[in-house]
Amino acid sequence: MDFELTEEQKLLRGAVREYAEEQLGPHVLEYERKAEFPRDLVMRMWKDLGLGGMLAPEEHGGIDLDPVSYMTVIEELARVWPAISIIVSVHNSVGVHLIAHHGTGAQKDRYLPRLTSDWLAAFSLSEPGAGSDVAALRTTAVRDGDHYVLNGEKNWVTNGRNADVYVVYAKTDPRAGNRGISAFILERESGGLTVGKPERKLGIKSSEAVTLSLADCRVPAANRLGEEGFGFKIAMMELDSGRVGVGAQAVGIAQAAFDLAVKYAREREAFGRVISEFQAIQWMLADMAVRLEQARALVYRAAWMKEAGLPYTRQASMAKLYASEAATFVCHRAIQIHGGYGYTEDYHVERFYRDARVTEIYEGTSEIQRLVIARNWLRENGYEQG
Repeated sequence: MDFELTEEQKLLRGAVREYAEEQLGPHVLEYERKAEFPRDLVMRMWKDLGLGGMLAPEEHGGIDLDPVSYMTVIEELARVWPAISIIVSVHNSVGVHLIAHHGTGAQKDRYLPRLTSDWLAAFSLSEPGAGSDVAALRTTAVRDGDHYVLNGEKNWVTNGRNADVYVVYAKTDPRAGNRGISAFILERESGGLTVGKPERKLGIKSSEAVTLSLADCRVPAANRLGEEGFGFKIAMMELDSGRVGVGAQAVGIAQAAFDLAVKYAREREAFGRVISEFQAIQWMLADMAVRLEQARALVYRAAWMKEAGLPYTRQASMAKLYASEAATFVCHRAIQIHGGYGYTEDYHVERFYRDARVTEIYEGTSEIQRLVIARNWLRENGYEQG
């Protein structure tokens, strides 16, 4: 069992870390305080590092990273700017990778070269009345000759206001439950598509989440992803990857908060000593370090299983569940170590604390992850489910 990154993976991690600290770090507070989407910086990453095509094949302009390498990139971006890490993760895992894996040759030729160079992807599954319960989708797609006509409303669409391409899920057979859901590629200029204002959120403020309104939105039948009724299966397969990505984001947030706490504890003096010498502080740092290492191990094991072609649905949910809750724990302790300063905007730990919280919600809440873990474990071990 080998837990070491390869030399290539270490070089990649180092390059992304340096780029994030030097090219992104100076802009974080400005964009976060304005809740401004950093499209200019994102497109620069596409050009400078090829991060727009991490999960796209080389023949379509991508760099085709393995899952473990991909997770190192997401983690390093999150150490500096969690909002930009989820922008990149959504674009790649449930945008680029979805088209690369499930798209037709024509779809790949049309969309992947643009998405790896100067376009941005968004993923649209949730609705006001359908979050965890995907079968409750009400958006419909009715076949009309060589088009589908989509009607409905979507929400929590990450990258939504700046996206050039959306992967949208709708019911082609409302009576068939999960088996009646299909996936479609919508371009931003599609008639009948209206993008709403971004939600005002607690954290990751530079990452936008918007509503989409679909009113007689006509989509070419050639833009359907996979077979009709195959959308739910596509979404679930890609959500496994997305959940590991959120786990990597959570690890990056936790690492950043831990590093800040250690630095502060080694500099701050009280009662004539630096506070890192106090047992109470050391115990907090120890608990933080343990959870951080556990989270990282679960995330990279799930990524390794995907790379090995093994079933990893349970492991993806375990990684996402534990890493997200560990990030909240570590950030909470980091603020405690900083004392009153940690509660102010002058110190980054309060921002990481706010950013960590959403990792327990999107890509499936912690409650949903526990259901997935338990049901898969029971199935894997031959137990009947009640």
